[in-house]
Amino acid sequence: MTTPFPFTAVVGQDDLRLALLLNAVSPSVGGVLVRGEKGTAKSTAVRALTTLLPEVSVVPGCRFSCDPASPDPGCPDGPHEGGGGGASRPARMVELPVGASEDRLVGALDIERALAEGVKAFEPGLLAAAHRGILYVDEVNLLHDHLVDLLLDAAAMGASYVEREGVSVRHAARFLLVGTMNPEEGELRPQLLDRFGLTVEVSASREPDQRVEVVRRRLAYDDDPAGFAARWADEEAAVRQRIVAARELLPSVRLGDGALRQIAATCAAFEVDGMRADIVMARTATALAAWAGRTEVLAEDVRQAALLALPHRRRRNPFDAPGLDEDKLDETLEESSGDDDAGPDGDGGGPGGGGGQPGPDEGPAGDGAGARPEGGEGEAAPGGAGEQSPAPAAEPFRTKVLSVPGIGEGTAGRRSRARTEHGRTTGARRPQGALTKLHLAATVRAAAPHQRARGRSGRGLVVRRDDLRQATREGREGNLVLFVVDASGSMAARQRMGAVKGAVLSLLLDAYQRRDKVGLVTFRGSAADVALPPTSSVDAAAARLESLPTGGRTPLAAGLLKAHDVLRVERLRDPARRALVVVVTDGRATGGPEPVALASRAARLFAAEGVASVVVDCESGPVRLGLARRLAGELGGTSVTLDELRADSIAGLVKDVQRRAA
Repeated sequence: MTTPFPFTAVVGQDDLRLALLLNAVSPSVGGVLVRGEKGTAKSTAVRALTTLLPEVSVVPGCRFSCDPASPDPGCPDGPHEGGGGGASRPARMVELPVGASEDRLVGALDIERALAEGVKAFEPGLLAAAHRGILYVDEVNLLHDHLVDLLLDAAAMGASYVEREGVSVRHAARFLLVGTMNPEEGELRPQLLDRFGLTVEVSASREPDQRVEVVRRRLAYDDDPAGFAARWADEEAAVRQRIVAARELLPSVRLGDGALRQIAATCAAFEVDGMRADIVMARTATALAAWAGRTEVLAEDVRQAALLALPHRRRRNPFDAPGLDEDKLDETLEESSGDDDAGPDGDGGGPGGGGGQPGPDEGPAGDGAGARPEGGEGEAAPGGAGEQSPAPAAEPFRTKVLSVPGIGEGTAGRRSRARTEHGRTTGARRPQGALTKLHLAATVRAAAPHQRARGRSGRGLVVRRDDLRQATREGREGNLVLFVVDASGSMAARQRMGAVKGAVLSLLLDAYQRRDKVGLVTFRGSAADVALPPTSSVDAAAARLESLPTGGRTPLAAGLLKAHDVLRVERLRDPARRALVVVVTDGRATGGPEPVALASRAARLFAAEGVASVVVDCESGPVRLGLARRLAGELGGTSVTLDELRADSIAGLVKDVQRRAA
């Protein structure tokens, strides 16, 4: 077994170290989410924490790590006699792989033995192994939705339930949840995000001396792991002793009414949802005081607790950057402390006021100073004289559900119909490999004709492996939503492009909620560009969209051909994920020789390959040419106007009714 990298040898990352240590002092804080770019030692720091945790006392032979002082009365390996002697072992850190199955996480029942013999043969999963320890999820933002749901249930109830056709097992599952993620690869579902008590942002140091020290320590560890760990053993022992002392002091720490008022005022000022933030802040501030060796929570503890517990809870949508306005935080703490004589001279960052981070509709350009021309189609290469500065996006809205027709077999999500392991039961088949979802009625029907030949004499049903039937289920999958956005001069009028960006931003928000991958292709001037290769990060797509300049001719064919090439490459990487191409244009084609004929031929490539497509018709004004609708027909897809794209659009409802009637 490889010697773990010493926790005290991790260079920098002070916030990460503090957040992990506070959870070691008080596990009720609720875990840590570590966000940061690749190569910043996120996983190294988390794995190193286990060497600092005190040992736990367990019932000998219990697979569920019951505490001998208060064993779980419902433990599947029980009942255990309370107050008996126990065995000590190091605290565990259990890693949950992103691609784990449901049975691997919660455990598995032997259905065949349960039906034929009435025996609860249960194999514990990772939740049982993590009880009274750490459950670590690397790349937690890539975790499948059904595993996220199971984690949420276990974290909320402190127990795991495994049920299969009337046979159920329950065991305790209280663990410290630690996750690491790279935001470039996509964001977390809000429900899981809120379950992490604290969050920290880590990034590589830009100080040459610190980077040199990181490399020096890593090379020294690789050359002699045991010797390197021995050199840090004394510091590790000191930190471990300090954790034990802080745990012993924790029950004596007093959280006064003044500190509680500051906590409540801070959570109200930053408009966080629910009351979990207040509770987490209170527990974190108490742990901070204990870690500092104090029995009284001070204002500095409340401030540090806010910086760790609130950034991920104040996000109103996935495009808001995490973080807190520290000036507003200081002002709120001072106002709520009851000291009215030393108020700051700031410009209104009090409770409920402004001063927070900019919203998603405040683009980086932000100047909005003179009116923009209507944007003709004069030839201009990107960056040339015909280019116009980016227009800010309009306010996003709830969109209609755009889906891929047919039934797929891609990654679980929430957009299009698919055959999945989760969802409503649609039939049964013989299992291929291990049985995961039993179809009870089909199994009984398969076994019933053979009961006399098998010598059945009692009331029980004689079931053999050949009788077992796997339930086939239909659920939803996530798709690759590839946006092909017209950024030419005909789209460049400020109000019009702002509305277009608002529509695409709304579709991006919908893609985030439905667990899709997204990509962005833009075309203008004389060429098309892949502004964002397919990714799970809708934040990155929104940032590219916000800074998108406009102007020049409309090379529609180039945009379609570029999108076709992106899909071809993506099929090789992820063949099971179906694509939905969303073309946002007014349908004009003016770039290159024979632009209209070339665009038609490019569109027919998508139709020939059966690629699902939707054209968002951006044409406006009293006289419309219907070019976007014609393009949708050549693509073999459908068209919607910007108004019809809204979920609450009356025009969209009428069109849906007409389509169903036809």
